[in-house]
Amino acid sequence: MARMTLEEKTAQLYGVWVGADSDGDGVAPHQNDMVDPVDWEELITRGLGQLTRPFGTAPVDAGVGAVSLARAQQRIAGAGRFGIPAVAHEECLAGFTAFGATAYPVPLAWGAAWDPALVAEMAHRIGSDMRSVGIHQGLAPVLDVVRDLRWGRVEETIGEDPYLVATVATAYVRGLEAAGIVATLKHFAGYSASAGARNLAPVRAGARELADVILPPFEMAVREGGARSVMSSYSEIDGVPTAADPALLTDLLRDTWGFDGTVVADYFGIGFLETLHKVAAGRADAGRMALAAGVDVELPTVRSYGDALVAAVRAGAVAEGMVDRALTRVLLQKCVLGLLDPDWSPLPVTLAGGGDPEQARGTIDLDPAENRALARLLAERSCVLLANPSGALPLRADARIAVVGPRADDPLAMLGCYSFPSHVGVSHPEMPLGIAIPTLLESLGAELPDARLTFAPGCDVDGDDTSGIPAAAELAREAEICVAVLGDRAGLFGRGTSGEGCDAADLSLPGVQGELLDALLATGTPVVLVLLTGRPYALGRWDSGPAAVVQAFFPGEEGGPALSGVLSGRVNPSGRLPVGVPHGPGGQPWTYLQPPLGLAGGVSNLDPTPLYAFGHGLSYTAFAWDPVGPIPAELPTDGSADIELVVRNTGTRDGAEVVQLYLHDPVAQTTRPDARLIGYARVPLAAGQARRVRFRFDADLTSFTGVDGRRVVEPGDLELRFAASSAAADVRHTVRLRLTGPERTVDHRRRLVCDTSLSPVPDGV
Repeated sequence: MARMTLEEKTAQLYGVWVGADSDGDGVAPHQNDMVDPVDWEELITRGLGQLTRPFGTAPVDAGVGAVSLARAQQRIAGAGRFGIPAVAHEECLAGFTAFGATAYPVPLAWGAAWDPALVAEMAHRIGSDMRSVGIHQGLAPVLDVVRDLRWGRVEETIGEDPYLVATVATAYVRGLEAAGIVATLKHFAGYSASAGARNLAPVRAGARELADVILPPFEMAVREGGARSVMSSYSEIDGVPTAADPALLTDLLRDTWGFDGTVVADYFGIGFLETLHKVAAGRADAGRMALAAGVDVELPTVRSYGDALVAAVRAGAVAEGMVDRALTRVLLQKCVLGLLDPDWSPLPVTLAGGGDPEQARGTIDLDPAENRALARLLAERSCVLLANPSGALPLRADARIAVVGPRADDPLAMLGCYSFPSHVGVSHPEMPLGIAIPTLLESLGAELPDARLTFAPGCDVDGDDTSGIPAAAELAREAEICVAVLGDRAGLFGRGTSGEGCDAADLSLPGVQGELLDALLATGTPVVLVLLTGRPYALGRWDSGPAAVVQAFFPGEEGGPALSGVLSGRVNPSGRLPVGVPHGPGGQPWTYLQPPLGLAGGVSNLDPTPLYAFGHGLSYTAFAWDPVGPIPAELPTDGSADIELVVRNTGTRDGAEVVQLYLHDPVAQTTRPDARLIGYARVPLAAGQARRVRFRFDADLTSFTGVDGRRVVEPGDLELRFAASSAAADVRHTVRLRLTGPERTVDHRRRLVCDTSLSPVPDGV
């Protein structure tokens, strides 16, 4: 560092947006509204901090792209005085966002699976695929807690509960980091709490909502997941943009939580201080504010951390020590990644044919059979059976089935907005999808070869054209059962009904899909409603209409076979809702984390109670829960205890139950949610099998932000509710105990996780 010029120092603090050349010949800058043209050859003589999305900008063969990236790295290292390569980063929200890479279920489906270990395995595979082509950093996971279901990016979140989000996201971080990829927590913080559910809208969350709902997932992922990067959010919280907030990015993240990695800007987030937030007077001022707050790297390309920052330092407007602080973090991370090792090579060890692009073409498979098997397993575990009142499911193998709806025969119905086909591929219609994505119609035909299937779309996902509804209804009338496949089209900035910048005015089914469903139900033919969406939609209008309802949140490339397995009965559904399904389309924002005044009551004529509660999900088998062992009546405020129950599969089919542990605090110094999740366990059980489920309850799990802003464990009466969902009617067993002793102040070192374990129960017990 002491030998570097200012230009060489700042060059390590920004990325350049690149795209892999189809001939494997280096990279070229990507242009858009916020990107200035750059002289690539001149720029890299200073060095370069990061390469932005070399695979995620255009379709390119994985082997050719790896050669292209390696050549770019050789040129970067060779052009500068110090031979420092760039960190190459990519999106990996639901799989490596590259042509031909596995498209896994979206994060909301991870939440629906309630299976952190499986998510960790997926993340490790994603990371291994990224490393195989020369990528170092992944921009995932999203740890935003859903606060308003109308927000377009709900599909990118894990759910509406901070504990579920924290545990699943931390598992993803561990898996990605174990593969050698730098995991990037986003979006830090408050992004999902935007006013009116509008993308990038102001956040007006209070200090307690921030401390008790929004921040805990990031805290866990830093402390227990080992994340090495954090992305600052576009948000402004109470008037302060997070990219310019040292209290958040330095005081809390680094000085309190002990984070020692790199903070990267969300794309153009530093420039937005000038152009959108209007708190910076120009590029240099925006750079000064972000650097002072603790943003180390400007992404996706150079704007405020380049010549403008150099000039500001030389003019005395920015202390060079601020540049050195960020540079130290960046170079240390490059050291850990091996980029400064004497024997560093730009070529991944998996690259066949050395540096020849034609020999490399077709040699790297980013969607192998083992990936697809994992994608299917996660998709199967994420499907939620919401209702099956008359036993219409499983479908009869030889039934006459009318498959109706705009999502039934479209492969993109399975994918979220950050999958490569939806995110990038739609801009290249001349290219194939790059991966096999069976539709539900195709999959159901393969699943039930003796069934007689007919199909009509009925309508589009959005728009007001109802001309196809009568023909679809007639098809349903002639069938024994109708499978109505409705839902979302993922897109970006208004080009879809779900996804980034695709916020909803209310929670009505998009377009005229509600009218299509009305027409199908009016035929008298039993209707199985299948929803392929990025958010839940209000279903109260059809509460007693469908014969069954199945919810899938963009289940990925194997979503068709997974859903078909649920419909046929080959798969016993075990998914549970990570977000509630509302009764009516209005009444937002609302989640289950409500204090008494947020619940239904006589003070308002509006009842916000959801139709299906957070945590709800049915099975084709039945389960019985029985408490076990002595339970302490009292526990000190610094104590812990094991609480156990036996869960038994009392049905005739193998299945999995999800035991959820909620905390109810009857009296506290601040208003508290009526119930909040503090632990859960997914319990697979063969027919007739029983398992003992042990929860290690620690008093730290009851902590909350008190009147004076301290996080406290407060003495007093508590209820621990073992439940099948957050709804009071689903509580299966209640443990009442009292915390005794003094009020304790706790911090980030408190116990964050309720450990669980499963053990067998001897036959006959």
